[in-house]
This record gives sequence, structure tokens and C-alpha cells, in this order.
Amino acid sequence: MDDKTLRSLIAKVKNGHLPRREFVNRMLQVGLTAPMATQLLTIGGVAHAAPPAAYKPTKRGGGGPLKLLWWQGATLLNPHFAVGTKDQEGSRIFYEPMAAWDADGNLVPVLAAELPSVQNGGLAPDGTWVIWKLKKGVKWHDGKPVTADDLVFNWEYATDPATAAVTIGTYRDTTVEKIDDLSVRVRFSKPTPFWADAFVGVRGLIIPKHMFENYRGAKSRQAPANLKPVGTGPYKFADFKPGDMVRGILNPGYHIPNQPFFDSIEMKGGGQAVSAARAVLQTGEFDYAWNLQVEDQILKKLEAGGKGKIEIALGGNIEFMLMNQCDPWKEVDGERASLKAPHPAFRDMAVREAMSLLVDRAAIEKHIYGRTARATANFLNNPQRYASKNTKWSFDIAKANKVLDAAGWKRGKDGVREKNGTKLKFVFQTSINAPRQKTQAIIKQACQKAGIELELKSITASVFFSSDVANPDTYTKFFTDLEMYTTTMPQPDPAVFMEQYLSWQAAQKANKWQGRNITRWQNDNYDAAYRAAQFELDPIKRAAYFIRMNDLVIENHVVVPVAYRPRVSGVSHKLVAPLSGWDNDMWALARWYKES
Repeated sequence: MDDKTLRSLIAKVKNGHLPRREFVNRMLQVGLTAPMATQLLTIGGVAHAAPPAAYKPTKRGGGGPLKLLWWQGATLLNPHFAVGTKDQEGSRIFYEPMAAWDADGNLVPVLAAELPSVQNGGLAPDGTWVIWKLKKGVKWHDGKPVTADDLVFNWEYATDPATAAVTIGTYRDTTVEKIDDLSVRVRFSKPTPFWADAFVGVRGLIIPKHMFENYRGAKSRQAPANLKPVGTGPYKFADFKPGDMVRGILNPGYHIPNQPFFDSIEMKGGGQAVSAARAVLQTGEFDYAWNLQVEDQILKKLEAGGKGKIEIALGGNIEFMLMNQCDPWKEVDGERASLKAPHPAFRDMAVREAMSLLVDRAAIEKHIYGRTARATANFLNNPQRYASKNTKWSFDIAKANKVLDAAGWKRGKDGVREKNGTKLKFVFQTSINAPRQKTQAIIKQACQKAGIELELKSITASVFFSSDVANPDTYTKFFTDLEMYTTTMPQPDPAVFMEQYLSWQAAQKANKWQGRNITRWQNDNYDAAYRAAQFELDPIKRAAYFIRMNDLVIENHVVVPVAYRPRVSGVSHKLVAPLSGWDNDMWALARWYKES
């Protein structure tokens, strides 16, 4: 579909000559997803159609306790410091954004009085600003009113480099101005096609100025509210044991009538994915289990227990293996894996290419993940408009050997390849989780046949995904040669997701290892493509930039995509829990309820 035809269709929707649903169906026919079709309409000036909320309870409370099982326990409750999903989810119990993403990629108002559009004057036709208006009467859990000053403060807080917030990339190229007590204007430095980032979804949760204004910048980690949140959400803070349990009680002043249904909420952490699945699907001890990275054959057996079912939410999550571009065993100016110390082996493209050829993705999909994942050559897999058709993967031990032979990596007496005093002996870390340990074993076996020795390291998930900057074993510090985990894509646009390879986002001591570029790869062409995409209003040209970014990562063998992973959850048969692959699991927590 050419640009002219696309713009013509958008114009027909805008003037009422083409139903919105028919437009989405036409986009699906040419390979776009519903989320992308929705974004195209928004860019074209067509207001969002807010989907109806399916919620049956007619009064607030009375539903008893809601018991959730997160086998990686939250370690802090400040969304601006939440480097892992578990901390984002723990924060989401108490904090809310202006809007969230539903399962179809539609933008849904939460604290916003309305969704911005060109028609209502909330969105600039040229993409240079957006106006957010707060609902009237929303209060923090301590009774103080939520105002535009809170929104401005969140922008100031996140953009202060000394704060070292993981959300700095969302707010950095914006200016937030107060219009009145309930409205702010977010100005962009240039025309910005994806305006629904600041104050939206996972990275848009809003914290109260009066609780944090004395703890900004270098003092940010000292705020008591980092562990005792005061938010606007459906549940008020009751108790928190880092790595173990988060507990909340019903917020009687919640800003939506008849919500929430449950009287209390407990988010239990710890354990492992199989026991979490069993506790919901087989024994019924819990109502919900998060991120069931469990072998599919085990999940099927547990579902037979009759207490719950598996729900799969499509999104853009990817299980992948990272190759450290810096030397984790060398210290420069008091810093390991410094940008000043290239990795002695992985700076050689041949070694990276060989590693890519030694990952048997087909076996991993077939024997471990089954219906819950699929093998892929791409880092960026969804929405389909952004999925590259230029890449391919292969499992080829013989070719890996040839590549290494040609590059001068010779086998030593111990069978391990060596060149210029550097041996191909790597430490490969990931979190403790049966599918990951089995994946590690599959990769190790293939590497041995190519003269590469892997030492496997498994770290407790609550430690590996911790937001504790003093912890040397976190995935963000990446003080080993290789590591593997799932990175999430919590919005139907790749702008934030693809920050993970930007030069200026490299995780390092200067930013307290909060930068999103964990590999520390540096590439001018990638940076240039990202900058161009950020300000390209033409959706077709913008998609081409993101495809190019994906291809650069894959062509340079910076990472090895292992499996595209839709989100897998365990849900009791009575629980109604609206899920979205484009936001947190608890994006619509206020609307969760049990059927009688």
C-alpha cells in the first residue's frame, strides 16, 4: 500500500465515509496489526475510540483478598527506578499513568479526563506538542489533590541526570509546561510521531511531588516513599518486604465508581515459575500467576488440574542472548565492563557470528516452549509492520567452525580455541528458571563442538532482576561475557523498545547502570536511524527506519534472538483479569473481579 492510498483511507475515516473497524481490517490484510492501525489513525488526526470497559460489579469492595504470585519479588516501588518488570508491576498497584494500552493497542484514559486528539485541541497537527488534562477530583492516597504541578515535577525528576531514572529517555526530549491546575502541555523538540510516551503506560506512572520533591537528584534513592508509595491507584499501601511481598488495601476514595472489587491485594514474590503455575492451575491457592516461563508440556498437565487456565497475550517480548561488547573481567578507572575496554573476543565479528550459528532455536522452541514461544531471527517482532523480512537464522555447527577457522581462532590442546592469548572461554549467566537452564545446556553443548567453552551461571531471579545498584549480579551490570533474559515491549510502538542499542544509553557506572543499552554496543548508523525515526511523521518511512535498526543489530550479531515470547499467565477460572501484551499485566487492575 503506497503512501497516497494510506492517507486517502485515513481521510475517509476522519470524515466518516469509512468505518474505523473497516480501516483496521484493511490494515490487517496488508500485514499491519490492530495497534499499528490505531496509531496510524491517531497520527492522521482521528480520535481514539475508547473501547467499552467490561466490568460487572455494582459496588466497591466486598470481593475479599486478591492473591497474586510473582515468582520474582519486587525490590522497590518507585516506577522511575524500576529496571525490571517485577518492580514495574509492584509500582503499578499504587501508581497510575494518564493513559494505558489495552490488548488491541488502543490508548485508554486512566487519570486523563480525555484522550488528546487534533479535534479536541489536545494534539498538534504537526506533532510538536500534546496537552494532557487530569480528571477532576483525583486524590493521592493521603488525601492531597493531584494537580498539574505533579506532572511537571515528574518531568523534572526524571530528566535530572543525578536522579538516574530509567524513565529519562521518555522525558528527556520534552518540555512540560503547566497550563492550569489540571492541564499540562508536553512540547517536543521536533515533530514527534509517537507522542503517547510521556505520562503513558509502564514508563508514565506518576509519583506525587509532595512526597519526592525533597529527594530529587543525588538524594533520589533516599526517599522513604521508594518503599512506601503514596499513589492514586485502586489500592493503598499496607506493607512491603522487598523480594518477598507487597500488600495493599482497598482505596475507598478511588476515582472510578464501584472499583476496585477486591478488599485487599497481595503480590507474593519468590519461588520459581513451575510452583507459581501449580499454585494457580492445580491447587488454586492463588488467583493469578505472572510470567509462566515453564515448559509447555508441564503447563498442559497442570491445566488438567481444573483450577485455572493459561492466558497468552500477544506483544513484542523477546528472549535473547546478549554478547558483552566490553571486557567484564578488566577494571578501568574503577569500573568493570568499561566502554574504554572492548571485549577481547566479542569485538571480533567472527566470534559473534559463530555464537549466533550455535543457538539451536528450533530445538528450544519444540522441546521447551511449545505454544508459548516461537523461534525468530529478529529482535523486533511485533507489530508486524516493523518485523523485518530481511533476516534469517540457522543452526550450523560446521559453518561456525569454518568461520572461526578463517578468522584465525585455533584449537588448543584442551580443544578450546585461542587467538593472540585470548581463549574462547565465556561465563554465560541468566536467572534460575528451568527453561533457561535447559536453553543454556543446549547452547553449551553446541559451543563445545565449535571449540568454545561456556561456564554456566544461574542467579536467583530476584537478584538478577534487582534494581539495587550495589548488586554486582544484576543483568544491567552484565559483569559476565554472555547473558540471557526476556526484554519486554510494553507499548505498541518500538521507539522505547529500540533504545536498547543507542550509544548514549550504554549501562555504566556514570548512570548507575540504569542505561538501557546493556550490551554497550556503539554504532553510528544505528544512532542515526533512531534519530531519524524519532521525528519522521510518515508512518511508512518511520517503519523502514526501525526495520533498518533491527537489521543492524542482527547483521552485526550483537545479540542472538532465541524466541519471540507472548506473555503467558496463569488465571483462576473465576478471575476476570483484562490483560494486554502492550502494557503491564496490572494495567487494568482496578477492573479485576471474580465471577460468582
